[in-house]
Amino acid sequence: MIMLRALLFANGFGLLIGLLIIFMDKVINNYGEVAITINHDKEIRGDGGKTLLRILFESKYFIPSACGGKGTCGYCKLKVVEGGGTALPTEALMLTRSEIREQYRLACQLKVKENLQVEIPPEYLEIQEYEGMFSLSEQITEDIKRVRMQLITPETISYKPGQYVQVRIPTDDGFDFRAYSMSSNPDEQNEIELNIKLIPAGIGSSYLHAKQVGDPVEFSGPYGDFYLKTHSDREIICVAGGVGLAPLKSIVAYWVSHNLSRPIYLFYGARSLKDLYNHDYFTGIAETKPQFHYFPALSDPAPDWDGTTGFIHTVLDRELSTGIHGEAYLCGPPIMIDAVMAVLESKGIPKESILYDKF
Repeated sequence: MIMLRALLFANGFGLLIGLLIIFMDKVINNYGEVAITINHDKEIRGDGGKTLLRILFESKYFIPSACGGKGTCGYCKLKVVEGGGTALPTEALMLTRSEIREQYRLACQLKVKENLQVEIPPEYLEIQEYEGMFSLSEQITEDIKRVRMQLITPETISYKPGQYVQVRIPTDDGFDFRAYSMSSNPDEQNEIELNIKLIPAGIGSSYLHAKQVGDPVEFSGPYGDFYLKTHSDREIICVAGGVGLAPLKSIVAYWVSHNLSRPIYLFYGARSLKDLYNHDYFTGIAETKPQFHYFPALSDPAPDWDGTTGFIHTVLDRELSTGIHGEAYLCGPPIMIDAVMAVLESKGIPKESILYDKF
């Protein structure tokens, strides 16, 4: 009897806490409608209590957010002229001291509780929303799918090799979004290609892996400062790990189609041969283009692999000449990026000539 009473009490207490949380969310945290003034001349309205990023997206203002609004990429920083309050401790890792003094906030972390004024960079205002359909969905490794999306409205997209889009993901609460780099050649403006790695319990990757040819899709873009500097005369050094190969494939495809004379190096690290995708594509280019240098490496190869082994930063250190007049484009896990950057700096490549995208 005592145990039964204790169980009933615990269940009742849990129910009370749950109802209290719902009450606080619906009543106490109901800030009503808020007004957001953009660049001193446009005003939008939204539900108070939502993040600034969410309200802007719902009003068709598309702000970069490669991490999906988790506060870990820092791309959605905006200057909040009025009403933003003090930056949260979680934002301090992504904002410099001067940015905090100048009232920058991460739009994904700022919950709008009152009217505010923000400044949005002009290039963000040019980002568009697109409707399309899947024209290809194929498995290229055990956990990576290649998908192609044909544009319907608008019919074309203009982007730079290395940039990304944010795909709209339906959820029980409305929608979410996830960022994916384009692996296709920017010259193909009526269709884009993405490489999607399946993440266990991942909202975006699970959704996209389940899509079939003919299914509709919505996304916005293009986003990102990580793209090939086409007016540079430096040699191009690309280093990728895993699915980080996607934006670098776009760079290579652009280099091929425009017949650029700048030498280009691609260092690609994967765990095993089954994870080494697009290998035939790059091998074919290397056979016909002397200026293209391809270095695939496996960290956990099978006995029959006769290629390069080891982590990609060690291969880079061994194969890249010191003093090379190059600029680098890196995409992959943070631990790989950090190791590669150290190698590049030891080769004499300045930090300002190293662009990277960690994920």
